[in-house]
Amino acid sequence: MLTQIETNAVNLSPTAVQAIRDLFAERKLGDNEYALRVYVAGRTCSGLQYGMALDNKPGERDLTFETEGIKLLIDDVSIEYMRGATIDFADDERGKGFVVENPNAQANCDSAGSGCSCGM
Repeated sequence: MLTQIETNAVNLSPTAVQAIRDLFAERKLGDNEYALRVYVAGRTCSGLQYGMALDNKPGERDLTFETEGIKLLIDDVSIEYMRGATIDFADDERGKGFVVENPNAQANCDSAGSGCSCGM
């Protein structure tokens, strides 16, 4: 079981913390100047879709969290969907990348099987 590193609302796994540090170093960005922006990009029948970017300009609607020297920026709408989520980093047979495990996200298809009843 992974040890979770807590922020106030979103958790980072130790693997994610290291991957973010590696990303900053690879791109020669200062981790005290840049943050990882995480946001809900939409919803599909299989759950929420997430976006991530490196950002050095927090907006007025952003919440800023800092964990292990890593800053996260999450806008005020996305945080309502992401509260309690864990960001991890996977490198396995399916590929390499960040994974958001969110207890708030659920599949949203109707039971009649006629398709999605999705929307944000």
